[in-house]
Amino acid sequence: MAHSDRPNPETITLENGNLAATPDQVIAAIEALNFEQETKVHEPLFTVEQSKKVTFDKPGAKTKNLFLRNKKGRMVLLVVEQDCMIELKELRDKLELTGGHLSFASTERLGQYLGVVPGSVSPLALINDHSNSVQVFIEKALIEQGWIYMHPCRNTHTTRMRCDDLLTLLESWDHPAGIIEF
Repeated sequence: MAHSDRPNPETITLENGNLAATPDQVIAAIEALNFEQETKVHEPLFTVEQSKKVTFDKPGAKTKNLFLRNKKGRMVLLVVEQDCMIELKELRDKLELTGGHLSFASTERLGQYLGVVPGSVSPLALINDHSNSVQVFIEKALIEQGWIYMHPCRNTHTTRMRCDDLLTLLESWDHPAGIIEF
């Protein structure tokens, strides 16, 4: 599957002019807080269906990550279990968001605020949102699984870490997660 329409993740420039974080920088940020993590390098994964083919030896939730925006430019990162079906109108109402309907954010906006390309979205990309423009919501059922698998800013890597540690990491990046139940 060719993805020549995607920018090179190594050259993405954030809204503040800095280059986006690399997997090594994300892992270093996790380890700086003494959180346990394991990272596996693999072929690029662009879809949930492709990621289902990659197996891991240890338990943990696999995710679907949706980067959304409304007409007023409010941005939301929704993190749910990989098979969860989402109706955007119902989600907007559930989150009590004002400012119009939710739709998928553009590739340009994804790079500017999260520093990633499509297929690499995860809560770990919030390391790049220095202006705190993106609000994150995580499905309660994921948190209850104890461990979670996510891309550390590249879809060629998957990192496993404790869900509680992820929540603490996001708080340290000024992105406290809202917990949502479906």
